[in-house]
Amino acid sequence: MSDPSIGAATAGTNAPDVAGRVTRDEPTVSRETSEGFEGLAEDEGSPLANELIATERLRRELERADFPRPPKTRVIAVSNQKGGVGKTTSTVNIAAALAKRGANVLVVDADPQGNASTALGVDHRSGTPSIYEVLLDDEPMANVAQRCPDLPTLWCVPATIDLAGADIEMVSIVRREFRLHGAIMDLLAGPGKGLDYVFIDCPPSLGLLTLNAMVVAHEVLIPIQCEYYALEGLTQLIKTVEMVKKHLNRDIEVSTIVLTMFDGRTNLAREVASEVRTHFPDQTLEHTVPRSVRVSEAPSYGQTVITHDPHSSGAVAYTAVAREIAARGAAPDTGEQK
Repeated sequence: MSDPSIGAATAGTNAPDVAGRVTRDEPTVSRETSEGFEGLAEDEGSPLANELIATERLRRELERADFPRPPKTRVIAVSNQKGGVGKTTSTVNIAAALAKRGANVLVVDADPQGNASTALGVDHRSGTPSIYEVLLDDEPMANVAQRCPDLPTLWCVPATIDLAGADIEMVSIVRREFRLHGAIMDLLAGPGKGLDYVFIDCPPSLGLLTLNAMVVAHEVLIPIQCEYYALEGLTQLIKTVEMVKKHLNRDIEVSTIVLTMFDGRTNLAREVASEVRTHFPDQTLEHTVPRSVRVSEAPSYGQTVITHDPHSSGAVAYTAVAREIAARGAAPDTGEQK
């Protein structure tokens, strides 16, 4: 469903359902209510209880925290050519966390698997107007964007199975690396001028779709799984970003690295985190994302974990990550007026 008013909504508006979509029942959420943690102190003999208490304390802190909106639209490509590192999961949950705090956010699903579209609850069946028509047929992006049913300031440009052949079909097109750049610039100059963030979920490869995302993006966000193999492809990805910066997009930077599937109980996870922080101290976020069943099950409800179970450890972690990203992109403090 097209939504020409993308970027113009506010947090107080009601989100229209996608045409034909059956209304979902409210998901079951965990019983980590704030009342259950009143007056509790940490117990040295119960690591699980301590973890639950720490999660609840962080959630309360984030509820009071400010999520500053950027002075201009931030276009962020979420990329890692290694699959299974939490790339799509990070994209949709960070976007949802920012939208929940009032930001206007667009997710462009540039992965033929369409998993981001599934998690955001938008229609992406074959034949649905999608990013494919934007890239190959010059369809305006505002015409194919759909509003997320759960969050009124979150939109998604879906991906369908048609996108699987786009890498090959774009080879013969003039300025093929700039197809997505033109579409997003037209959107931001028109109906999407009120957007705070554009997240592009790249496929797990370094093909033309990922290259299109990097040509238009100002920033690259790299999710890294806290396991040894996840480090192997990082060097190649950094070299690709540097090549794009040199030849196609001087403004692109690796701005953010998110450590995902982190298990602090294992030496390997701690060693990988330490290695990444040593080599990328400025880019690596303070908060990590733990393994979480709630994060994994949320897409089966057509939701992100932010709306599926906001009290869960995964939702709190992604909200903390979103807060760091928002703070990093805030307007610089010019000091108090005298």
